[in-house]
Amino acid sequence: MKKITTILLLTISVICFGQKTINFADSIRKSYNIPEISYAVIDSRSTLEIAALGKHSVNLPDAATLNDRFHIGSNTKAMTAFVIAKYVENGKLKWTTQFFDLFPEWKQKSKPEYANMTLQDLLSHKAGIQPFQGENDPAIPGFKGTNPEKRKQFGQFVLTLEPVKPDEQNPFIYSNAGYTLATLMLEKVTHKSWEQLVEKVFNKDLKLNVKLSWPENQKQKDTWGHRTEDGKLEPVPSNFDYHLDYTEPAGDLNIKLKDYIKFIQLNLKGLEKQDNYLKAETYTFIHKGIPNYSLGWFNIYENGKELSTHSGTAGTYYTLVHIDRLKNKAYIIFTNSFNPDTQQGVRLLMRKLKENYGS
Repeated sequence: MKKITTILLLTISVICFGQKTINFADSIRKSYNIPEISYAVIDSRSTLEIAALGKHSVNLPDAATLNDRFHIGSNTKAMTAFVIAKYVENGKLKWTTQFFDLFPEWKQKSKPEYANMTLQDLLSHKAGIQPFQGENDPAIPGFKGTNPEKRKQFGQFVLTLEPVKPDEQNPFIYSNAGYTLATLMLEKVTHKSWEQLVEKVFNKDLKLNVKLSWPENQKQKDTWGHRTEDGKLEPVPSNFDYHLDYTEPAGDLNIKLKDYIKFIQLNLKGLEKQDNYLKAETYTFIHKGIPNYSLGWFNIYENGKELSTHSGTAGTYYTLVHIDRLKNKAYIIFTNSFNPDTQQGVRLLMRKLKENYGS
């Protein structure tokens, strides 16, 4: 009887938290002019709370649903690192494999400072690669060919650029281009493209329905990303001429929240020492193996807490994920706009979710 009472109290508590959070989240959405917010609180086994609020576009009446897709920007990095980790486990690569062991013919024209960079250096932003984050980027030549061919040309170009040196204030140099170079290593040893490997690992093996680039919103109802022009949110159609300058493995996937939850739960289970698609020891290395920024995740220790976090945007969507590694919970927020107001609204909602669920 006591056990039943405890379960009932916990259920009632979660329902109360959920209702309180939904009201708060919708007020945040309206106050910060965010068209759609979808969010979830999860542990390794269950979804504690989930909701979709708002609408697909400021110019459309379509209501938000839990089947909506969101572009996740740089949260793609954790998924690319995950794919690479599978092939490290299979013996195709080592974390310590040096780039020029696989591309010796590129070494002569590359800056000598890159001579000994490894796969894990690239994934943890320790190789000094130019950031390529859209602001003050070096001019990129117009490369031709398939996506893998253009990535190769871009990689060769990147390695001719001066490295960026870390210092005490900046122990790593966050670089989208570094993830392209890591992906080139993966493509070389597997003889498959990043796109093919995303399809194999996430869609065929894990059944997660991951797609490339922005959600399709011209042939069906789905989310539109929004950018700010002259102080006003403008929806961006999926057929907009958009590309990430050959850094797609760093930030160009879209997914439904319900499927992304499954991906994060694999990570939570791994951090609880459970082998699944990857080995538990691999998850530990991915999240905690390297200080400051590990492999696709910021590795944070502060105020007695231990977190893996990341945000993502390509300028039209904004996503934020926090994994509490001590309490084995994760907090996920997806939105379909990006500007300082969106960022502030998401920060406030993240803080509220953590207050409600004990992190």
